[in-house]
Amino acid sequence: MSQHLKSGSRFTMYSTPWCGYCHRLKNQLDREGIEFDVVDIEQDPSAAEVVMSANNGNQTVPTLVYSDGTAHTNPSVAQVKEKLASL
Repeated sequence: MSQHLKSGSRFTMYSTPWCGYCHRLKNQLDREGIEFDVVDIEQDPSAAEVVMSANNGNQTVPTLVYSDGTAHTNPSVAQVKEKLASL
């Protein structure tokens, strides 16, 4: 997964342009000053495969994949912060 990570970001958010949950989480993370990368699964078929492998074949977004290879589907900001503290 690290090929999607810029220096400084510790996870990639897989999303779609029309996903309301994705927009909400992006805004919350931005307000918290948390850096992350975003990949649109509709534009990147390999990203859709990553999301499906993390979600039992479903293209559920937002899916976050962390630098340690673990994933969260539709997490809260608190869950993201807790995970980042453990990396």
